[in-house]
Amino acid sequence: MILGPKKLLHLVKKIRLVENLDDRELTTPEGAGFDIRLGEVHKIVGGTAYLGVTHRETPQIETIATYVESQKSKVKSQNKNLKITIKPGEFYLLSSVETFNIPLDLTVNFKPRTTTFRSGLIIRTGNVAPGYHGKVTFAAKNEGPVPVTLELGCRFAHAQFYEVKGGGTQYKGQWQGGRVTTKKREKQI
Repeated sequence: MILGPKKLLHLVKKIRLVENLDDRELTTPEGAGFDIRLGEVHKIVGGTAYLGVTHRETPQIETIATYVESQKSKVKSQNKNLKITIKPGEFYLLSSVETFNIPLDLTVNFKPRTTTFRSGLIIRTGNVAPGYHGKVTFAAKNEGPVPVTLELGCRFAHAQFYEVKGGGTQYKGQWQGGRVTTKKREKQI
């Protein structure tokens, strides 16, 4: 069962289900969940990727833009206008402004906002497991024929919260806390 905004807002107040929500989401959320905003943009810059049975390694990244609430943003030199343009074929990692604190009886899945995919931008992420705490990272690739410009702080995805009947198992993964990449090859938990 998908939880609606009334229940979600109650959980935001009671257990801090989602922190750093925009005022719009706290007063008039749309649909059956919360819209998620662009907090950081990361570019893969090198290294290697390895997905083994017991070990893994993700490529090195460079954080090229960071949203700051008091704003609007702290952006590296090439992005003085608080925006990032993703050209056709380019791939980035996007992190949320929001921080999630998921209890054991909930999980979260994401859908792109329709303007996101109507512009040619494809967004991918995994689900947020019960017991996860931290920001969420998305993969973004421009599969369309035109550049797509995103302003830091824009709403680009929608989070839907699902009840886990019988309770979930505590997330034990190494992504807890919202990190974006590994520092080196590491043993999986």
